[in-house]
Amino acid sequence: MAEAPNIPVGSTTAGSIAVAAESTVVSRMSAPPSFDVSDFPVPHGREEEWRFTPLERLRGLHDGTATATGEGVKVDVQAPEGVTVETVGRDDARLGKAGTPVDRVAAQAYSAFEKASVVTVPKETVLTEPIRIAVHGEGGTAYGHQVVELGAFAEAVVVIDHTGDAVLAANVDYLLGDGAKLTVVSVQDWDDKAVHVAQHNALIGRDASFKSVVVTFGGDVVRLHPRVEYAGPGGEAELFGLYFTDSGQHQEHRLLVTHNTPHCKSNVVYKGALQGESAHAVWIGDVLIEAAAEGTDTYEMNRNLVLTDGARVDSVPNLEIETGEIVGAGHASATGHFDDEQLFYLMARGIPEHEARRLVVRGFFAELVQQIGVTDIEERLLAKIEQELEASVA
Repeated sequence: MAEAPNIPVGSTTAGSIAVAAESTVVSRMSAPPSFDVSDFPVPHGREEEWRFTPLERLRGLHDGTATATGEGVKVDVQAPEGVTVETVGRDDARLGKAGTPVDRVAAQAYSAFEKASVVTVPKETVLTEPIRIAVHGEGGTAYGHQVVELGAFAEAVVVIDHTGDAVLAANVDYLLGDGAKLTVVSVQDWDDKAVHVAQHNALIGRDASFKSVVVTFGGDVVRLHPRVEYAGPGGEAELFGLYFTDSGQHQEHRLLVTHNTPHCKSNVVYKGALQGESAHAVWIGDVLIEAAAEGTDTYEMNRNLVLTDGARVDSVPNLEIETGEIVGAGHASATGHFDDEQLFYLMARGIPEHEARRLVVRGFFAELVQQIGVTDIEERLLAKIEQELEASVA
Protein backbone atom coordinates (compact mmCIF):
# COMPACT_ATOMS: atom_id res chain seq x y z
CA MET A 1 0.00 0.00 0.00
CA ALA A 2 1.34 3.40 -0.95
CA GLU A 3 2.23 5.73 1.89
CA ALA A 4 0.25 8.94 2.06
CA PRO A 5 2.34 12.13 2.16
CA ASN A 6 2.64 14.59 5.04
CA ILE A 7 0.04 17.34 5.05
CA PRO A 8 1.63 20.80 5.07
CA VAL A 9 -0.26 23.73 6.53
CA GLY A 10 -2.87 25.04 4.15
CA SER A 11 -3.19 21.97 1.97
CA THR A 12 -5.80 19.27 1.49
CA THR A 13 -5.33 15.58 0.86
CA ALA A 14 -7.54 12.62 0.10
CA GLY A 15 -5.06 10.21 1.66
CA SER A 16 -4.52 6.82 0.08
CA ILE A 17 -6.65 3.84 -0.81
CA ALA A 18 -5.55 0.28 -1.38
CA VAL A 19 -7.84 -2.42 -2.75
CA ALA A 20 -6.72 -6.00 -2.19
CA ALA A 21 -7.98 -8.99 -4.14
CA GLU A 22 -7.14 -11.48 -1.41
CA SER A 23 -7.39 -11.40 2.37
CA THR A 24 -3.78 -12.53 2.72
CA VAL A 25 -2.53 -9.03 1.90
CA VAL A 26 0.14 -7.75 4.28
CA SER A 27 -1.08 -4.49 5.78
CA ARG A 28 0.72 -1.68 7.59
CA MET A 29 -2.50 -1.29 9.54
CA SER A 30 -2.33 -4.76 11.06
CA ALA A 31 1.12 -4.98 12.67
CA PRO A 32 1.56 -8.27 14.57
CA PRO A 33 0.17 -7.69 18.09
CA SER A 34 1.81 -9.16 21.17
CA PHE A 35 1.75 -8.94 24.95
CA ASP A 36 5.51 -9.58 25.02
CA VAL A 37 7.72 -6.48 25.00
CA SER A 38 10.58 -8.41 23.42
CA ASP A 39 8.50 -8.90 20.26
CA PHE A 40 8.84 -5.17 19.54
CA PRO A 41 12.25 -3.67 18.79
CA VAL A 42 13.16 -0.38 20.44
CA PRO A 43 11.93 2.32 18.03
CA HIS A 44 14.40 4.82 16.61
CA GLY A 45 11.99 7.18 14.86
CA ARG A 46 12.43 5.84 11.35
CA GLU A 47 9.61 3.31 11.67
CA GLU A 48 6.29 4.18 10.03
CA GLU A 49 4.38 4.07 13.31
CA TRP A 50 6.93 6.24 15.12
CA ARG A 51 8.21 8.67 12.49
CA PHE A 52 6.12 11.60 13.76
CA THR A 53 6.69 11.00 17.50
CA PRO A 54 9.44 12.88 19.41
CA LEU A 55 10.92 9.80 21.08
CA GLU A 56 13.39 11.83 23.14
CA ARG A 57 10.43 13.40 24.97
CA LEU A 58 8.77 10.10 25.99
CA ARG A 59 10.89 9.90 29.18
CA GLY A 60 11.98 6.32 28.47
CA LEU A 61 8.54 4.80 27.88
CA HIS A 62 9.62 3.52 24.47
CA ASP A 63 12.93 1.89 25.42
CA GLY A 64 12.23 0.35 28.83
CA THR A 65 14.21 2.83 30.90
CA ALA A 66 11.15 4.41 32.54
CA THR A 67 10.68 2.95 36.03
CA ALA A 68 7.33 3.10 37.81
CA THR A 69 7.27 5.14 41.00
CA GLY A 70 4.80 4.86 43.85
CA GLU A 71 3.38 8.35 43.40
CA GLY A 72 2.72 8.03 39.66
CA VAL A 73 -1.06 8.42 39.35
CA LYS A 74 -4.08 8.18 41.60
CA VAL A 75 -7.25 6.63 40.16
CA ASP A 76 -10.66 7.33 41.66
CA VAL A 77 -13.87 5.75 40.31
CA GLN A 78 -17.33 7.13 41.08
CA ALA A 79 -20.12 4.88 39.82
CA PRO A 80 -23.91 4.82 40.16
CA GLU A 81 -25.62 2.11 42.17
CA GLY A 82 -25.58 -1.29 40.48
CA VAL A 83 -22.16 -0.85 38.88
CA THR A 84 -19.35 -3.11 40.09
CA VAL A 85 -15.90 -1.60 40.58
CA GLU A 86 -13.03 -4.02 41.20
CA THR A 87 -9.28 -3.92 41.56
CA VAL A 88 -7.90 -7.14 40.10
CA GLY A 89 -4.57 -8.85 39.57
CA ARG A 90 -2.82 -9.63 36.33
CA ASP A 91 -4.45 -13.06 36.05
CA ASP A 92 -7.98 -11.72 35.53
CA ALA A 93 -9.40 -13.16 32.28
CA ARG A 94 -10.94 -9.85 31.23
CA LEU A 95 -7.59 -8.11 30.91
CA GLY A 96 -6.46 -7.91 27.30
CA LYS A 97 -9.67 -9.46 25.99
CA ALA A 98 -10.60 -6.36 23.97
CA GLY A 99 -7.27 -6.11 22.18
CA THR A 100 -3.57 -6.89 22.20
CA PRO A 101 -0.75 -4.30 22.31
CA VAL A 102 0.45 -3.27 18.85
CA ASP A 103 3.55 -1.28 19.79
CA ARG A 104 6.33 -1.43 22.35
CA VAL A 105 4.91 1.14 24.77
CA ALA A 106 1.54 -0.62 24.97
CA ALA A 107 3.30 -3.96 25.51
CA GLN A 108 5.51 -2.39 28.17
CA ALA A 109 2.42 -1.00 29.91
CA TYR A 110 0.76 -4.41 29.88
CA SER A 111 3.87 -6.13 31.22
CA ALA A 112 4.53 -3.58 33.96
CA PHE A 113 1.19 -2.85 35.66
CA GLU A 114 0.50 -4.57 38.99
CA LYS A 115 -3.22 -3.99 39.55
CA ALA A 116 -6.01 -3.16 37.11
CA SER A 117 -9.36 -1.46 37.58
CA VAL A 118 -12.43 -3.23 36.17
CA VAL A 119 -15.79 -1.46 35.95
CA THR A 120 -18.75 -3.70 35.09
CA VAL A 121 -22.27 -2.67 34.13
CA PRO A 122 -24.62 -5.70 34.43
CA LYS A 123 -26.74 -6.80 31.51
CA GLU A 124 -29.89 -4.80 30.75
CA THR A 125 -28.83 -2.05 33.18
CA VAL A 126 -29.48 1.45 31.85
CA LEU A 127 -27.58 4.12 33.77
CA THR A 128 -28.97 7.64 34.04
CA GLU A 129 -25.77 9.10 35.53
CA PRO A 130 -22.26 8.80 34.10
CA ILE A 131 -19.47 6.68 35.55
CA ARG A 132 -16.58 9.02 36.35
CA ILE A 133 -12.98 7.81 36.42
CA ALA A 134 -10.49 10.44 37.61
CA VAL A 135 -6.84 9.75 36.78
CA HIS A 136 -4.67 12.33 38.54
CA GLY A 137 -0.92 12.50 38.04
CA GLU A 138 1.15 13.07 41.15
CA GLY A 139 4.51 13.68 39.55
CA GLY A 140 5.79 10.16 38.99
CA THR A 141 5.83 7.44 36.34
CA ALA A 142 3.08 4.83 36.10
CA TYR A 143 1.84 1.91 34.00
CA GLY A 144 -1.89 1.29 34.07
CA HIS A 145 -4.72 -0.90 32.82
CA GLN A 146 -8.43 -0.09 32.86
CA VAL A 147 -11.36 -2.27 31.74
CA VAL A 148 -14.96 -1.13 31.19
CA GLU A 149 -17.37 -4.00 30.50
CA LEU A 150 -21.05 -3.73 29.58
CA GLY A 151 -23.34 -6.72 29.66
CA ALA A 152 -25.89 -7.43 26.95
CA PHE A 153 -28.31 -4.52 26.32
CA ALA A 154 -26.74 -2.37 29.04
CA GLU A 155 -26.33 1.39 28.47
CA ALA A 156 -23.75 3.68 30.09
CA VAL A 157 -21.71 6.86 29.76
CA VAL A 158 -18.15 6.82 31.09
CA VAL A 159 -15.99 9.93 31.62
CA ILE A 160 -12.24 9.35 32.05
CA ASP A 161 -10.58 12.56 33.19
CA HIS A 162 -6.77 12.90 33.13
CA THR A 163 -5.26 15.76 35.14
CA GLY A 164 -2.07 16.61 37.02
CA ASP A 165 1.52 15.75 36.11
CA ALA A 166 2.72 12.23 35.30
CA VAL A 167 4.50 10.00 32.82
CA LEU A 168 1.83 7.43 32.04
CA ALA A 169 1.64 4.44 29.70
CA ALA A 170 -1.65 2.57 29.76
CA ASN A 171 -4.08 0.22 28.04
CA VAL A 172 -7.81 0.84 28.26
CA ASP A 173 -10.26 -1.91 27.23
CA TYR A 174 -13.95 -1.53 26.37
CA LEU A 175 -16.00 -4.73 26.16
CA LEU A 176 -19.52 -4.35 24.80
CA GLY A 177 -22.01 -7.21 25.02
CA ASP A 178 -24.66 -7.79 22.37
CA GLY A 179 -27.01 -4.84 22.02
CA ALA A 180 -25.08 -2.70 24.53
CA LYS A 181 -24.59 1.06 24.15
CA LEU A 182 -21.48 2.74 25.53
CA THR A 183 -20.33 6.35 25.30
CA VAL A 184 -16.80 7.11 26.53
CA VAL A 185 -15.44 10.62 26.99
CA SER A 186 -11.66 10.63 27.51
CA VAL A 187 -10.31 14.04 28.54
CA GLN A 188 -6.56 14.76 28.49
CA ASP A 189 -6.22 17.96 30.51
CA TRP A 190 -2.74 17.33 31.85
CA ASP A 191 -0.27 19.85 33.24
CA ASP A 192 2.33 21.20 30.83
CA LYS A 193 5.09 18.61 31.48
CA ALA A 194 3.00 15.42 31.45
CA VAL A 195 3.58 12.54 29.02
CA HIS A 196 0.69 10.21 28.19
CA VAL A 197 0.85 7.25 25.81
CA ALA A 198 -2.12 4.88 25.65
CA GLN A 199 -3.83 2.25 23.52
CA HIS A 200 -7.64 2.15 23.66
CA ASN A 201 -9.25 -1.14 22.59
CA ALA A 202 -12.97 -1.52 21.90
CA LEU A 203 -14.57 -4.90 21.13
CA ILE A 204 -18.14 -4.33 19.96
CA GLY A 205 -20.73 -7.08 20.28
CA ARG A 206 -23.55 -7.94 17.90
CA ASP A 207 -25.84 -4.93 17.27
CA ALA A 208 -23.96 -2.94 19.92
CA SER A 209 -23.12 0.78 19.68
CA PHE A 210 -19.89 2.42 20.78
CA LYS A 211 -19.21 6.17 20.82
CA SER A 212 -15.83 7.55 21.79
CA VAL A 213 -15.12 11.26 22.32
CA VAL A 214 -11.42 11.99 22.83
CA VAL A 215 -10.57 15.52 24.01
CA THR A 216 -6.90 16.53 24.25
CA PHE A 217 -5.68 19.87 25.58
CA GLY A 218 -2.85 19.43 28.05
CA GLY A 219 0.48 17.65 28.33
CA ASP A 220 3.88 17.94 26.75
CA VAL A 221 3.41 14.77 24.66
CA VAL A 222 0.12 12.89 24.28
CA ARG A 223 0.00 9.88 21.95
CA LEU A 224 -3.26 7.94 21.87
CA HIS A 225 -4.06 4.87 19.78
CA PRO A 226 -7.82 4.08 19.68
CA ARG A 227 -8.65 0.71 18.05
CA VAL A 228 -11.99 -0.87 17.23
CA GLU A 229 -12.98 -4.42 16.27
CA TYR A 230 -16.36 -6.12 16.02
CA ALA A 231 -17.41 -9.35 17.76
CA GLY A 232 -20.62 -9.74 15.75
CA PRO A 233 -22.60 -8.24 12.87
CA GLY A 234 -24.64 -5.06 13.20
CA GLY A 235 -22.14 -3.21 15.40
CA GLU A 236 -21.71 0.56 15.12
CA ALA A 237 -18.76 2.74 16.13
CA GLU A 238 -18.53 6.52 16.24
CA LEU A 239 -15.11 7.98 17.01
CA PHE A 240 -14.99 11.71 17.64
CA GLY A 241 -11.97 13.76 18.65
CA LEU A 242 -11.19 17.35 19.59
CA TYR A 243 -7.70 18.69 20.25
CA PHE A 244 -6.17 22.12 20.83
CA THR A 245 -2.40 22.02 20.37
CA ASP A 246 -0.45 24.86 21.93
CA SER A 247 3.12 26.10 21.59
CA GLY A 248 5.64 23.27 22.00
CA GLN A 249 3.03 20.55 22.48
CA HIS A 250 2.94 17.28 20.55
CA GLN A 251 -0.50 15.67 20.31
CA GLU A 252 -0.84 12.50 18.27
CA HIS A 253 -3.97 10.44 17.63
CA ARG A 254 -3.58 7.19 15.69
CA LEU A 255 -6.84 5.35 14.97
CA LEU A 256 -7.53 1.92 13.53
CA VAL A 257 -10.99 0.58 12.80
CA THR A 258 -10.90 -3.06 11.69
CA HIS A 259 -14.09 -4.17 9.96
CA ASN A 260 -13.78 -7.93 10.43
CA THR A 261 -17.51 -8.78 10.56
CA PRO A 262 -20.35 -8.24 8.05
CA HIS A 263 -22.82 -5.36 8.16
CA CYS A 264 -21.06 -3.06 10.61
CA LYS A 265 -20.68 0.72 10.54
CA SER A 266 -18.05 3.24 11.59
CA ASN A 267 -17.83 7.02 11.47
CA VAL A 268 -14.71 8.97 12.46
CA VAL A 269 -14.55 12.77 12.87
CA TYR A 270 -11.54 14.47 14.48
CA LYS A 271 -10.97 18.24 14.56
CA GLY A 272 -8.00 20.18 15.87
CA ALA A 273 -6.81 23.75 16.32
CA LEU A 274 -3.15 24.72 16.63
CA GLN A 275 -1.36 27.83 17.77
CA GLY A 276 2.17 28.81 18.75
CA GLU A 277 5.70 27.97 17.71
CA SER A 278 6.42 24.22 17.32
CA ALA A 279 2.86 23.16 18.06
CA HIS A 280 2.58 19.76 16.37
CA ALA A 281 -0.54 17.68 15.83
CA VAL A 282 -0.59 14.25 14.19
CA TRP A 283 -3.68 12.38 13.07
CA ILE A 284 -3.47 8.92 11.48
CA GLY A 285 -6.81 7.40 10.52
CA ASP A 286 -6.66 3.79 9.34
CA VAL A 287 -9.67 1.74 8.29
CA LEU A 288 -9.27 -1.90 7.27
CA ILE A 289 -12.18 -3.73 5.65
CA GLU A 290 -11.43 -7.44 5.66
CA ALA A 291 -12.73 -9.86 3.05
CA ALA A 292 -15.39 -11.22 5.42
CA ALA A 293 -16.78 -7.75 6.21
CA GLU A 294 -19.39 -7.50 3.48
CA GLY A 295 -21.96 -4.73 3.89
CA THR A 296 -19.53 -2.38 5.65
CA ASP A 297 -20.36 1.34 5.79
CA THR A 298 -17.49 3.57 6.91
CA TYR A 299 -16.25 7.15 6.67
CA GLU A 300 -13.45 9.10 8.35
CA MET A 301 -12.61 12.80 8.38
CA ASN A 302 -9.94 15.02 9.92
CA ARG A 303 -9.94 18.82 9.84
CA ASN A 304 -7.35 21.16 11.29
CA LEU A 305 -7.46 24.91 11.85
CA VAL A 306 -4.06 26.64 12.12
CA LEU A 307 -4.37 29.84 14.15
CA THR A 308 -0.76 31.09 14.04
CA ASP A 309 2.44 30.62 12.09
CA GLY A 310 4.95 28.07 13.37
CA ALA A 311 2.48 25.21 13.86
CA ARG A 312 2.65 21.90 11.99
CA VAL A 313 0.04 19.29 11.13
CA ASP A 314 0.52 15.77 9.78
CA SER A 315 -2.79 14.21 8.73
CA VAL A 316 -2.89 10.83 6.99
CA PRO A 317 -6.16 8.98 6.32
CA ASN A 318 -5.89 5.45 4.92
CA LEU A 319 -8.36 2.90 3.61
CA GLU A 320 -7.59 -0.73 2.88
CA ILE A 321 -10.40 -2.74 1.31
CA GLU A 322 -10.35 -6.49 0.76
CA THR A 323 -13.90 -6.89 -0.58
CA GLY A 324 -15.99 -5.01 -3.12
CA GLU A 325 -19.27 -5.93 -1.41
CA ILE A 326 -19.59 -2.84 0.78
CA VAL A 327 -22.19 -0.12 1.30
CA GLY A 328 -19.67 2.69 1.29
CA ALA A 329 -16.17 3.74 2.30
CA GLY A 330 -14.56 7.15 2.19
CA HIS A 331 -12.20 9.56 3.89
CA ALA A 332 -11.15 13.20 3.86
CA SER A 333 -8.52 15.46 5.39
CA ALA A 334 -8.16 19.24 5.29
CA THR A 335 -5.77 21.68 6.99
CA GLY A 336 -5.79 25.44 6.65
CA HIS A 337 -5.67 28.89 8.22
CA PHE A 338 -8.64 31.05 9.15
CA ASP A 339 -11.08 31.71 6.35
CA ASP A 340 -10.57 35.41 5.61
CA GLU A 341 -14.08 35.64 4.15
CA GLN A 342 -15.62 34.41 7.40
CA LEU A 343 -13.65 36.96 9.40
CA PHE A 344 -14.53 39.76 6.97
CA TYR A 345 -18.22 38.83 7.10
CA LEU A 346 -18.30 39.06 10.89
CA MET A 347 -16.12 42.17 11.14
CA ALA A 348 -18.23 43.93 8.50
CA ARG A 349 -21.14 43.59 10.92
CA GLY A 350 -19.33 45.40 13.68
CA ILE A 351 -17.79 42.40 15.47
CA PRO A 352 -14.17 43.04 16.59
CA GLU A 353 -11.53 40.77 15.06
CA HIS A 354 -10.73 39.01 18.33
CA GLU A 355 -14.40 38.23 18.94
CA ALA A 356 -14.84 37.13 15.33
CA ARG A 357 -11.94 34.68 15.63
CA ARG A 358 -13.43 33.31 18.84
CA LEU A 359 -16.79 32.74 17.19
CA VAL A 360 -15.21 30.92 14.24
CA VAL A 361 -13.27 28.55 16.51
CA ARG A 362 -16.30 27.87 18.72
CA GLY A 363 -18.32 27.06 15.61
CA PHE A 364 -15.53 24.83 14.32
CA PHE A 365 -15.64 22.70 17.49
CA ALA A 366 -19.37 22.95 18.30
CA GLU A 367 -20.32 19.79 16.39
CA LEU A 368 -17.97 17.67 18.48
CA VAL A 369 -18.60 19.30 21.85
CA GLN A 370 -22.30 18.50 21.44
CA GLN A 371 -21.44 14.81 21.06
CA ILE A 372 -20.24 14.62 24.68
CA GLY A 373 -23.68 14.72 26.24
CA VAL A 374 -22.40 15.53 29.76
CA THR A 375 -23.25 19.14 30.58
CA ASP A 376 -20.49 19.94 33.07
CA ILE A 377 -17.82 18.47 30.77
CA GLU A 378 -19.16 20.41 27.77
CA GLU A 379 -19.10 23.67 29.75
CA ARG A 380 -15.61 22.99 31.03
CA LEU A 381 -14.27 22.30 27.53
CA LEU A 382 -15.86 25.41 26.06
CA ALA A 383 -14.24 27.41 28.88
CA LYS A 384 -10.91 25.74 28.09
CA ILE A 385 -11.22 26.71 24.42
CA GLU A 386 -11.91 30.30 25.48
CA GLN A 387 -8.84 30.20 27.72
CA GLU A 388 -6.65 28.95 24.88
CA LEU A 389 -7.93 31.66 22.55
CA GLU A 390 -7.31 34.36 25.15
CA ALA A 391 -3.72 33.13 25.46
CA SER A 392 -3.24 33.46 21.70
CA VAL A 393 -3.88 37.21 21.78
CA ALA A 394 -2.26 37.95 25.15
